[in-house]
This record gives sequence, structure tokens and C-alpha cells, in this order.
Amino acid sequence: MTVNYDKLWNILNERGMMKTELIKEAKISTNAMAKLGKNEDVRVGVLAKICVALGCKLDDIVEIES
Repeated sequence: MTVNYDKLWNILNERGMMKTELIKEAKISTNAMAKLGKNEDVRVGVLAKICVALGCKLDDIVEIES
């Protein structure tokens, strides 16, 4: 089972938002952003902060592939 954050990157591109802006708005660490960039597991709390910052739901930013 793998995690894929392509949906998150699509949202950022559509909104013209840089990763550094999301880090500041969601108050997440650069380490967490690096993990997202590598499609690695991150804590649900990190994903929740991103959802609040972007005004979206969890399934809008992450896809779990089997």
C-alpha cells in the first residue's frame, strides 16, 4: 500500500500557491513537506492542518493505492 499526494500538488498548482506558502499557512514543518514530496507517510495531524489551510477534505489531497 502506498500513499500518493498528487492531488495536493494539483490543488497548489491550480491556486498558484508555492510549497513554502503552504508551509507557513498550514504551520507544518519543512521536514513534513519533504516527506509529502517523496510520497512518504506523514501524521494525520499534518494532513488535517493542510486541509484546514486549503479549505478542503482529506480525500481531496491524498490517495491511497494498493
